[in-house]
Order: sequence, then C-alpha cells, then structure tokens
Amino acid sequence: MVPAQAVAAPPTPGPAEVVPGKGTSTPSLVGGIREDAGAAGSAADAATRHLAEKKSRYRIDRPDRDLAPIRAVTSGTGETVRLQQKHRGVDVLGGQYVVRMEKKNGKRVVTGTSGKYFTALTTPTTPDISEELAVERAVDATLAQLDRDGFAVDTGDEGDAPPLSGTARGLVVLPKGPGVLTHHVTVRGTDPATRQPVLREVYIDAQAGYPVLQYSGIKTFGTAGGGSSASGTKAAASGARSLADGSAVKGSGVKFDGTTVELDLTHDASNNQYVMRDAARMRDGSKASISTWDARKKSVDEVSKQWPADVLEFRSANPAFDKEATEAGAVDAHWAAGKVYDYYKSVHGRDSLDGRGMAIDSMVGVTLYGTPYVNAFWDGAKMVYGGGDAEYRPFSASLDVVGHEMTHGVVENSADLVYAGQSGALNEAIADYFGNAIDTDAHGIAMDSPESGLLGEGLCRTKSPRACATRDMNDGRTTSKGFLGVDFATDNGGVHLNSTIFSGALWDIRKDLNRTLADRIVYRALTEYMTPLDGFTEGRNAVIAAAKDLKVSAKDLNAVTRAFNGHGIVPDWELAIGVDTDRLLGRLNTVDSRVGAGGGWWVASKSNESGSEPYSIWAGRADGTGEKQLISPNDGRYHANPVTDGKTVVWVAYGRGGYDLLSRPLAGGPVKTLTHSRYGFHQQAKVDGDVVVFVQLFRRGVSQLGYLRKGDKEPTWVDDGVGRRDAIGQHSLKGGKIAYGTRVYKGHGKYEYSTKVLDLASGKTTVMPQLGTPLGVGQTAITSRYVFWTVDEVADQGQRAVRRANLDGTNVMDISKEQGADALYPEGLTASEDAVTVSSRTPGTPGPRSNETLPKLWQFSADGSRRARMSCNRGEQGLPAALSGTQVVWTDSTTGYADLVTRNRPAGNCG
Repeated sequence: MVPAQAVAAPPTPGPAEVVPGKGTSTPSLVGGIREDAGAAGSAADAATRHLAEKKSRYRIDRPDRDLAPIRAVTSGTGETVRLQQKHRGVDVLGGQYVVRMEKKNGKRVVTGTSGKYFTALTTPTTPDISEELAVERAVDATLAQLDRDGFAVDTGDEGDAPPLSGTARGLVVLPKGPGVLTHHVTVRGTDPATRQPVLREVYIDAQAGYPVLQYSGIKTFGTAGGGSSASGTKAAASGARSLADGSAVKGSGVKFDGTTVELDLTHDASNNQYVMRDAARMRDGSKASISTWDARKKSVDEVSKQWPADVLEFRSANPAFDKEATEAGAVDAHWAAGKVYDYYKSVHGRDSLDGRGMAIDSMVGVTLYGTPYVNAFWDGAKMVYGGGDAEYRPFSASLDVVGHEMTHGVVENSADLVYAGQSGALNEAIADYFGNAIDTDAHGIAMDSPESGLLGEGLCRTKSPRACATRDMNDGRTTSKGFLGVDFATDNGGVHLNSTIFSGALWDIRKDLNRTLADRIVYRALTEYMTPLDGFTEGRNAVIAAAKDLKVSAKDLNAVTRAFNGHGIVPDWELAIGVDTDRLLGRLNTVDSRVGAGGGWWVASKSNESGSEPYSIWAGRADGTGEKQLISPNDGRYHANPVTDGKTVVWVAYGRGGYDLLSRPLAGGPVKTLTHSRYGFHQQAKVDGDVVVFVQLFRRGVSQLGYLRKGDKEPTWVDDGVGRRDAIGQHSLKGGKIAYGTRVYKGHGKYEYSTKVLDLASGKTTVMPQLGTPLGVGQTAITSRYVFWTVDEVADQGQRAVRRANLDGTNVMDISKEQGADALYPEGLTASEDAVTVSSRTPGTPGPRSNETLPKLWQFSADGSRRARMSCNRGEQGLPAALSGTQVVWTDSTTGYADLVTRNRPAGNCG
C-alpha cells in the first residue's frame, strides 16, 4: 500500500487507505472504511449513490450516467457490485469500478472500493469510418499477423470460403490519454498456413481505420497448438434433449493413470445407456449439469466456432466405462470437472464457473484435422481438450490442466482480466494457481516439495515430470530477473511467459499460510478487487487488501507482503530494468509498424506518451547527434512502416479513404503521394536513390511487387502474371537491383519457391540456385556484392538456413545451416556491406519459459566466419534495420515498452 492520505469525511474507525490511480483522479483502491450507504434500493443503487456522495474522493461526475451495473454478488452479509464505465454512452475498455458493502440488520455500509475509472477521457464518440470498413481492416490486420514467410496470406481461390471473418462488436473507447474511439471486431476462422483456429480481438481506430490494438482471445494451457473462445450453444446438440427424464446413478471408470474412480452419471432408460452427465452434483434447484462430450471425430476449428449438432455425450452400455473412454480422456475429464466444481463450491461457495449454476461442458479427444491436437483451452462456454499424441496424453488426463481451464471461466465471470500484457499474465497466473492448488491437495503433495509448483507435469508418456511440465511456480522468477518485455504479437504480450512471476508470489503465500486461507485470500482478491486491466502492482494491492479484509494475523500479512517483495512486485518495478543498448527514441507506443535505416539515419513511427494520437514519422541521425525531425503531416491519418536511404523517407499513411504510399526528402520539402491502394501495402517499401519498391495488396490474397522510378506516374509490376495463390514479396533494394522471393501455386496445396534478383538497368532477372528443394523462402537482403535470404528445405520445427550468393547467382553457400545445434529460426534479416543481421529465436532453446524463446538478433560477417549476438537484452528484439558497418537499429521491448535502440557492434555470445 502507498501511505494513507486524507479524504473528505473521515471514516469510522479510522482514516481511509487510499491508493491513487495512474492517469486518473479516481483512486485505484480505497480501504479501511465503514461508510453508511443507506438501506434503500438495490445494491447497485447503493453503490452508485455512495460514489456520487463522495465525489470529492472519487472524482466521478455522474455515476448514475457514466457507470452501468454489470453484476452484484452477495456472499453472506457481503455485497460486491461491479460497474462498467461509459464515456458518452460508449463502453470504456477495462473501465470497471467495484464497490464492496456489508448489509446487516437492514443497514448497508461501504467497506471499500477499487478499480479503474478514467477521468481524462474527452474523445468524441461519433465514428468517421463504418463498421463494414472496420471489419475489413480487422480481417486484413489479422492476416498480416499470420504472415510468417513474408508473403501475403493465401485466402484461397474465387468461390472458396474465406479463412477468416469478422464480427463487429460495437464502439469501444480505449483509455489512452483523452481516449481512442474504436470499432471492436472479433475475427474468427482458420490460419491458412497452419490450419490452427484463429480468434483475434481487434480494435480499429474509428477515425482513420488503423488497428491500434489486437490480441488473441485463445486461452490455451500453453504447450502447443491453439484454441478459441467462441462460445457456441448446446441447444442444437442431438444428445442435449434426449435425457430430460433420465435418473442419476453412480458409475465408474479408469483414469489414464490406472486409478479407478467413481463417476456421477445419468441413466437413459429409453435405450438403457449410461451417459457422462452429472445432474445431481449441482444442488440448490439448478437444472444444469456437468457433461463430457465425445469430440474425437471433430477438428479443433469445428468445436471452437460452434457446437456441432452430431456431438454426443460419452455413453456406455453399463455404468463401468471401458478402456475406450479412458484413452479418449473422457473419464479424467468427467471426474476432474466434478472435483473442480466441488472445490469452488465447498471452499468459496461458488455455484459453478459463473457463480450462478451454469452448465459445465467438456469436449474431449479433439484433433487438428485428424492429426494430434496437443493443447487445451476454455472457449467462453466449455472446456476443449486435445487427444494428445505419441508423447502427450489426452490433455484432460491432468487435474491441474482441468482446474486451470475451468478457472479461466471463473476469471472471465468475475474480474474478466483482459488476456493481453500484464493483465493477461495475471489471468494465467490465477488459472495456474487454482488449477495447481486443486491438484496438489487432491494428491496430497506437500507444499514444500520442489515438485509442488509444476503445471502439466503428468501429461507426458515418457518424460520425467519436471521435463514434461509446461510451467513451474517455484521457478524463482522475479520482475528484475525474469520479466520479458514482448509485443502483443508474441504470446499476447507475455501472458504465459510472465505468469510465473505473479503465480510464484501467490504460491509462496500458499506455502507460508494455511492452504485454505491462502486460497480464500486469492479468490477474494480476484472476485472483489481486481478489474480487467489490472497489472502486477494492482494485483499485489488487491491480494494484500483481501488479506486485510479476512483479518489475517500480522505474521500472515507480513508473509503476503514478503512474497510479492521477493518476486520484485513493488511499485514502479518497471523502472529498474536495465539494457545494454543506446536508446534513440523511447516509448514508440505503436502497433504493427517497423523501423527503417540508411545513409546514417533512422526513421520510425511514434505516437504520443499516452499512445492516444495517430502515429507520426520521425527521423534522426544514427549517431544520436542533432535534433529529431518530424517528417509526416499531422493530418489525422496513421503514418507507419517508414524506410530511408539517408536522403528520402518513404512510408504508408492509413486513412478512411485507403492507403497512400508517401515520400519526403530528409532535407525538407513537400510530401509526395507515390501511389494509392484500396487494400494496403504488404511489408515495408524500400527506397534507394530514385527507386521505390513496394508490394501492393488486392482482394482475395493477391499481392504484386511493383516499383517506381523518378518521374514515373504509374508503377511497373514485376512478374505481372501472378495468379490468385501466387505471391511475390520479401523484397530488398540496392543499386538499382531488386531481390525478392516468389511463391507459385502448383496445385493440390503445393507451392514452388524461388529467390530472384531483377536488374532494373538491363531488365534481366536472375534466379538464385538453391541447395535443395525449398519448402519456403523468407526475407531477402541485397548489397553491392551479395544477396542473402532465408530458406526452409527440411520439414522440421521452423529452423531455416541463412543463404548467400553473388548477384549473378554464383558461389551459393549457407552462412548459417538449417540443421544442427546452431540452427536459427529466422523471422527477418537485414544487411550492410560488412554484415548480415538475423532476427531469430536462439538455437538450442532450453524450454518454453526462457527469454531465449524470444526473437534475438544474431549478426554474421558476410562470409559467415564471424557470428555473435547483437545485444544481450532479455526482452523481444524486433526486426532490425542495418546501417553501415556493424551498426543496427531495432525496436526492443525489454523495458516493457517498445523503444528504438541501436548498437554499433555485437555484444558477444551473452553466455
């Protein structure tokens, strides 16, 4: 807690504890009060009345107008009211305020408040772009996120069903500074490359149409694969109506570990079958049930988009289910769902995941188009479990996994923590905590056991528990030693990568306190204090305040505080993160915009300090001298993806009328429109002297590589005869020569890949020889002597070779091999005359929690004889841009924000 401060009308029995909010006049937490709320009206009425009467404390002008009740929960004498902030009638993302009260003997008193109410919002709420355009832009932004090879994503032939579709969810204000009005769009479908299900929450700026925020809504356990949070409905399921008069019976089954367990079933007298439907467990007159469904013939995309009509609950001719149900994971799923329900009911008094007796449904045995699906997820209405593979058991065969996924349902129906960044890491941390608490207690594991904090350790068929575990809450990670700053495109901003920092603190509390008391503290913090955009510091404050509410001893309260201190979760912990780079431009506050460099200059897109303004293009000298220059006009459009050759800056402007490719001399002068596109430009353009190269997008996934020379009024298109599934991209430019990759569709889902160099002076195109048959080619980089590119020729885990050839195609060699201990996972590359720099996950990565799973920069000499890490910063190092010699600029997220940084030489091996 921060020191208490004076407030109006001192409460009884002592002064209020007030934690100020960040960027708002409304406190983030008020405790230590007992203030009369009046007995009249509902709990929501009393909560709103309290906030209005204490206007000097809360600074909420019209609670009756700007706060809408979400839910009121009564537990004994306690009442908790959640209120959603509205700005001029539009929902504010994460704007929730919670009022806690006690009602006794007909009287109400307010005992505390917490949350986020943003007092600085002034943005107009009339959009300039239509929902239709917002949906189109959201789908395009999602396709761009799915781009892995540098080509526009293939969207199929004419007449094919599109891989993605968007649904408008209405206007939402993002609480950045004065606010950003957006169209919220949910994008669903299937990734055309991996065939994994896609669910993205995309927020499109309602004035210019730029995707200012996007993150995945898939809440997976986090091993492999994906999921979706489409809710679906059970009403259409053919088995959902046939057992209305069935009778509750006891049965049995064998779990995957060989243990025989009792199962609560329903007997279907009409065909004398026993069905995995537990209709007796949910008491208090509820008609809901716990059901386990057979989805072994379904792919994950089918169950994540809807509830298939032909999916039935698992059934048997006798109440003892056989080996088939065991191997499908059905026995484990049904037994575990009952255990998790019982835990929340008996320990916390919660009736099912929503607290109101909702049905609990599990689908087991899901595949990925007939191949193994190795993951599990909560989809907003049900649990979905993959059937596993040769190494992994069905994902329902681990009680902590089931508890984790079901807890996502509890989180969603209480604090609803946004599944991105720190709030998403809190979401994962709480799911891990309760999932593992249930599992640990059920198996009698001592809290001081080194194995007690392992998640998913029982899923493997051959690996040891520690080698199998996905996460370990005893891993000792702290904010100063373990926090990984990443972009939202990576693990939704680190929701799994950073979760054990917070869950580790919670687990330490459970070690030091009585287990049940610790669980009650965390549950109370989640359900009565936390709100959707809370980060680690707010989470700490919520847990400490909940412990005080439960009147824990001074010793136990010290243990709670000590746990957070031990994991570095203290106020302003973000300021203590160090880096080994020179910062050129801090806190870019941009999304999906790359940086450029050339001729001794850098160029980057940047918003203001709060991230509320449309992006502008800035330029500066790479040696850090001189003043930074504003290049783009302040015209309400988003200016992004700039490049420069040290003389001219080229970039794309996003507006409601489409996309413009613009240019302006660094020395000053008018902004020139080079060309306009209805559907946008793929990747960054390139500029060198009088030539500008770019990839323009057209509908149905068609992309074309074009160039403009000084004086040209229309682009010249390269390989103009590309088909709908063909693509050209990954381009680079130097000295009038363009290097690029091509993908030509050969039918039956097969493609032919090439890397080419076009000499604009002669018109000659040279096809670079390959050392094998490419399964994919990546980004190119060209210098006055060489062309570099990445290539995949072996079906593996994503490793690629870094290949080099002379401009005429001779002397082809790999400066980094595709296979072997040192193989890289390239995401992009850039080159100067002296060195080539590759953005890649580190080879030989030890595990899914390491910072080395994030993109790092590796630099090679042009002949491949020298190799070193460009920087030892532990956060994500974005796609780089080369300058002269060994100097590189890039976006680095180590500090938790994307900064433009540079180094003049490699840092070494970072061992």
